[in-house]
Amino acid sequence: MSTKVIVMQHDPAIQPRPARHRKPPRPRRTGEAGRLGLRTRRAWAGRLFIAPNLLAVAVFLVFPLAFSLYLSVHEWDMFRPARFVGADNYRRLLADDPLFWVALRNTALFTAITIVPTVAVSLACAAALNRTLKGIGVFRTLLFLPLVASAVAMALIWRFLFETENGLINLLLGRIGLGPVDWLTDPHWALLALCIVTIWKSVPFATVILLAAMQGVPDTLYEAARIDGAGALRRFTAITVPSIRSALSFVFVITVINSFQAFDQAYVLTGGTGGPDTGTYVFGIMLFQNAFGFYKIGYASALAWIVFAILFTLTLIQLRLSRREAELS
Repeated sequence: MSTKVIVMQHDPAIQPRPARHRKPPRPRRTGEAGRLGLRTRRAWAGRLFIAPNLLAVAVFLVFPLAFSLYLSVHEWDMFRPARFVGADNYRRLLADDPLFWVALRNTALFTAITIVPTVAVSLACAAALNRTLKGIGVFRTLLFLPLVASAVAMALIWRFLFETENGLINLLLGRIGLGPVDWLTDPHWALLALCIVTIWKSVPFATVILLAAMQGVPDTLYEAARIDGAGALRRFTAITVPSIRSALSFVFVITVINSFQAFDQAYVLTGGTGGPDTGTYVFGIMLFQNAFGFYKIGYASALAWIVFAILFTLTLIQLRLSRREAELS
């Protein structure tokens, strides 16, 4: 057996296969380089996840804003090519169009009438719903119904309620000895009717915000106040209101923005005319008429950017005041 082994080893026809040289395993990256690679992969994964949302924002928000700014310095009626006019649309609005100042006056008055009742009623409703009573969920659902209902449908119902002859509101006023009110035919009463509908529409959303803020106030503050003998009103004014100051500022800003953008309820109540006698001629009606009634798209775009500038200025002032109050407190 030993001889055979020796012969096989010396046989030139039988040669052992050369051993394959395997590559040594790549060392795993550790330390700062490995962390940077992992961080880069995670960053790209996050970008891929948010890419559809960013695309939607670009298509439905950024592009319309940029296009409206482009149209605001052009004259365009959707049928002929746009013609560059520079700042002429803005000059005509501010210097040559008296209806702009009518709309500004009505919108400012409309905002001033609606903002305080909206915040006050929302604060009272949120305080009433911030309880652990049996069946409180039913009352919360009833209060939030206007938030999910169609704005146009609700405005039509309010239009029937405000009818002079057969409206439910005038029938109730007649029961207590007050004569019928021309809610939708008198300029002053028409604006008040629009304010009532807007307050009714805005209260549910503001209540949701304030209720969420109230539920975040620690119970220990209320317990300490009860031990000190503070009543319910004192606890509300000294603990609840200061603790939800940021939510109140947010509700204030949103209410102002919604008031300047009011359109659907004004359009349904007045038939899209802003009447009677421009009594409800607000910015929303003016913008709609110029864009889709007179086909002055560039003129309407300039109006929209002026409204944006007004709202931006008011929001900055409100945020500055809120920050100053927070620093003083």
